[in-house]
Amino acid sequence: MTFREMSVEDLEQVVEIEKALFSDPWTKEGFFTFLTKENTMFFVVEEKEKILAYCSMQTVLDEGDILNVAVRSDRQKEGIGYFLVDSMLKMAEMSGIHIVHLEVREGNGTARRLYERLGFKEDGLRRDYYTDPTENAVLMTKMQ
Repeated sequence: MTFREMSVEDLEQVVEIEKALFSDPWTKEGFFTFLTKENTMFFVVEEKEKILAYCSMQTVLDEGDILNVAVRSDRQKEGIGYFLVDSMLKMAEMSGIHIVHLEVREGNGTARRLYERLGFKEDGLRRDYYTDPTENAVLMTKMQ
């Protein structure tokens, strides 16, 4: 498995994963817009030219906000998500990012446990933040 920066050539595979996993998926154009911004980091985990997972972070000064994290459904529970997010956090820290925020569906216990293992702490709630279905967002922060 290889961790690397996402490229425009990866978008087809990334959008395919996004559509399979999320009820309100980002579009190819949405990914492209963020991918080309100066203050956004996008990474993938790849194996034999196949994208297994992706994640992104938007940065402002010394803070980052994780925008999305996804692992192909047929490759979940293999530690790929941990490897992906941990690698992104290390890259962010090397870039001067010292505080990282995210929000996650309240009912997504697997993701919440992953983030806790990576050192994130729950520090807030956004009521009815997600739609389709409507669900609260748990806010989490990590000091690096």
